[in-house]
Amino acid sequence: MVKIAFNAALAQKALGKEGEVLVAEKDPETGSVYSGENSTGRCLLTLLGLAFILTGLIVGGACVYRYFTPKKLYHGAMHFTDMDSDAAPVDMDTREPYYLPRIDEEVEVQDNVAIINVPVPRFGKGDPAYILHDFKRKMTAYLDLRLGTCFVIPLNTSVVMPPQDLLDLFQQLMSGSYRTYLVHEDLVVKERIDNMAELGYYISHLCRGKDTYRMQRRSEIMGIQKRSVEDCFSIRHFENTYVTETKICRA
Repeated sequence: MVKIAFNAALAQKALGKEGEVLVAEKDPETGSVYSGENSTGRCLLTLLGLAFILTGLIVGGACVYRYFTPKKLYHGAMHFTDMDSDAAPVDMDTREPYYLPRIDEEVEVQDNVAIINVPVPRFGKGDPAYILHDFKRKMTAYLDLRLGTCFVIPLNTSVVMPPQDLLDLFQQLMSGSYRTYLVHEDLVVKERIDNMAELGYYISHLCRGKDTYRMQRRSEIMGIQKRSVEDCFSIRHFENTYVTETKICRA
């Protein structure tokens, strides 16, 4: 009688080959069991993390480029004929100009905001100023550099050209000065503004740390107006095809 014995280890090995039984492997460092599916999941998470990192680098680089690179300024100049604001432009050729000053400015346009730098005038009167037109909030701020004071008024969209049109105008002016006419704007200082947050980011940044007042157009004020005791100053600038003399008066 012959006795046949089977090796248990060989039997399990054979069963694994024939039955295609998958045996989980252990991590040699941690001793934890992992399979091929866990490894694939970890690869996907790694790729996802890399994608987030690359996206952050791209967005961060764009922000750095936007806020730390020099802004492109457009410089232009006008010669204008000083005449009454009621006179039509067609009458300019029939009148001899008696005052032809030169107005120089720089304009910067970004995010629906136009910032106009009015330097000290070479001829005639006028204060140096920064003028900011916020087309999104429909507000205009005048920062008088001589007084160090800000004055805010609703944006006059019928006068101030949109940002792209302003750029086109300054690009034309850069090729050489040209002759235009002068109109007058009369503004009156009203109450002081203490809550700068209502002015938006750009005007708040321009007027930060400075006395800021709200203004109103004189034509909108009802009743008798006393001008003899007013303290007035003017800013000559152009934000359209004509020069504007903005007169600001405080009682």
